Amino acid sequence: MGRSTLRLFSTVFLVLLLVAIEMGPRVAEGRTCESQSHKFKGVCVSKSNCAGICKTEGFHGGHCRGFRRRCFCTKPC
Repeated sequence: MGRSTLRLFSTVFLVLLLVAIEMGPRVAEGRTCESQSHKFKGVCVSKSNCAGICKTEGFHGGHCRGFRRRCFCTKPC
C-alpha cells in the first residue's frame, strides 16, 4: 500500500507542476523576418560587417547563414 500511495502522490505532484508551468507568466516573442542582402558582396565571414551593411539597407541587423555563407538582413515583422 505504501508504494501505490507514493506513486499517486508523485503523479498528482507532476500534474500540479505542469499546471503551474502552463499558468505562469508568458512573454510574447516577436517574429523576425529576414532577407538576403542586396549590397553585400563576397563570402560572409563577419557578423558585424554583415549587420553594418544591412543597416544601410534599412534593416535592424544581419548575420551570416548557410553553406555558401551569405549575408541575411533581419528586422521585426
